[in-house]
Amino acid sequence: MGKYILNRILQTIPVLLGVIVITFILMYIVPGDPVQSMVGERYDEATVERLRQELHMDDPIIMQFFRYIWNILHGDFGVSFYTGESVSAQIMAKFPNTMILALTAMVVAIFVGLFVGIISSLKPGSWLDKGTMFFALIGISAPVFWVGLMLVLFVGVYLRWLPPTGFGGIEYVILPAITLGLRSAAYLARLTRASMLEVLDQQYIRTARMKGLPEWKVVLKHAFPNTLVPVITVIGTDFGSYLSGAVLTESIFGWPGLGRLALDAILKRDFPVIQGTVLFMAIMFILANLVVDILYGVVDPRIRAERKTEKTK
Repeated sequence: MGKYILNRILQTIPVLLGVIVITFILMYIVPGDPVQSMVGERYDEATVERLRQELHMDDPIIMQFFRYIWNILHGDFGVSFYTGESVSAQIMAKFPNTMILALTAMVVAIFVGLFVGIISSLKPGSWLDKGTMFFALIGISAPVFWVGLMLVLFVGVYLRWLPPTGFGGIEYVILPAITLGLRSAAYLARLTRASMLEVLDQQYIRTARMKGLPEWKVVLKHAFPNTLVPVITVIGTDFGSYLSGAVLTESIFGWPGLGRLALDAILKRDFPVIQGTVLFMAIMFILANLVVDILYGVVDPRIRAERKTEKTK
């Protein structure tokens, strides 16, 4: 197991290097001069050149690149053009808020998605199955921004059950968490149903039922664990995207997370913050996928065996 984990970690290194290169190039491919954007419309060439020297942006690109990597390795993502604050400090200040939203949304997705998927698989073709899968299809198809706006309008403004926007107690996280987790819940429901139907048709499930085991034990102990690999894939990938900053959701609900920070930086053309947030989001997504790969080997040892066999060939 240790070799399997080490191998998966080593495979993420080239991906991380590629992300670092792309975020560095981002500074040079976007239209406009970052220094002029920092100074504003009323600027003179002397001020621009002085700032360019202070920021070391007049150095050769290769030197800037190695300095960029060196700073990243030391946890330094630079300084905001507009506030003068450390980008790393801004990211660390917003990341806990994004983590709270991501965890809450994932709890919503897992509990709703798995419950609906399992219940539907036990009564295939019934009105319950057709109804839940119909709503799951709507959940997958509905755009995130539309779901968020509808929740703000009806639940927050008309019914006044929950605060429509803002940040504070647990009541503020419910609507954005539902908005963020609804699509994942719908997809998990359909995926769990399909996987459960396939597993429930296996011979060992029929044998367990013939032995007189209670249906709940057959489902939860024998059938459900064998559907976890595709479920883990969806959960891990979606959780990585949540940690990467849900820009639309955080913007609609005024949630002060990484997505909101990145959007504000883009609107202000604050390039160090853009670079830092994009790189941090990419790292979070890569780490989430790494955890998924490791969980594959934990949940299904056959995957470890297959990878080991491929290496020996």
